[in-house]
Amino acid sequence: MRIDKPEVETLIDVPLGTGESPVWAADQQALYFVDIEAPALFRFDPATRDLKRWAMPSAIGSFGLCPDGRAVVGLKTGVHLFDFASEQLQFLVSPEPDIPGNRLNDGKVGPDGCYWVGSMDDRPPEQKQPIASLYRVCPDGTCERKAGGLITSNGLAWSADGRTLFHSDSRQRFIQAFDFDPASGALSNQRQVRVMDEGEGRPDGAACDAEGFYWSAGVSAGCLNRIAPDGTIDRKVTLPVPAPTMPCFGGPDLKTLYVTSLTTDRTGTRQAGTLIRFEVDVPGAPVARFGEPLKV
Repeated sequence: MRIDKPEVETLIDVPLGTGESPVWAADQQALYFVDIEAPALFRFDPATRDLKRWAMPSAIGSFGLCPDGRAVVGLKTGVHLFDFASEQLQFLVSPEPDIPGNRLNDGKVGPDGCYWVGSMDDRPPEQKQPIASLYRVCPDGTCERKAGGLITSNGLAWSADGRTLFHSDSRQRFIQAFDFDPASGALSNQRQVRVMDEGEGRPDGAACDAEGFYWSAGVSAGCLNRIAPDGTIDRKVTLPVPAPTMPCFGGPDLKTLYVTSLTTDRTGTRQAGTLIRFEVDVPGAPVARFGEPLKV
């Protein structure tokens, strides 16, 4: 295993409580991300350093971009469509209307053009149970439960060919994979990829690169782990933030890795969440837009 300590740039001055869900907009050459409990959605322009903020009415776990200037957002109150221009929300569906202790967490638009979003048991740690699930939400509002038995659904990312879905549970510390059908969204061949130890960190958000490796944020270890499909850790990237939450490939060539983080005192000193970036040698896999399947 190779250990890297890259030259990292901090991009924003605004402190984040729980920075999460960075999404690269290639057509705008801009990065969107959230602060879960603020709750707010942000747009960062790397060329101008301009940071725009949209307030949300409840905790926002994740989102995906649409091709029409809107976003699909996973709020505590369910999945909505958000119009950036009018700042209006349109309710789409509530995946878990009968589990008030849960909220929507990590989510991403899949190669099928649907929004895949997982829930989490949002109660205190000593009360958490495996009552969360992973859902597939389509543009017509249909919602299908795809996996269960989770405490904190996380780490959604698809391989560059769209044929493998990676997924994790931050509390149960496992990373799993499924064979994925981009045409139908069907999952098969569920298998465990790896269980992460203390030194590797609890697996948080993730992204895949063009070589099929899975980059997982070790939120409790201050690092990113680049993991091969067989579960071997190829590279550990140590970061200057103690609690990285999710990586995202961006830039003109998808070789800039943006990483969000959360506020923590894990190292003994309180450090605010932020947004950082560094360069990598392998580009990332592109991410689809809601209602617009990838051509893979």
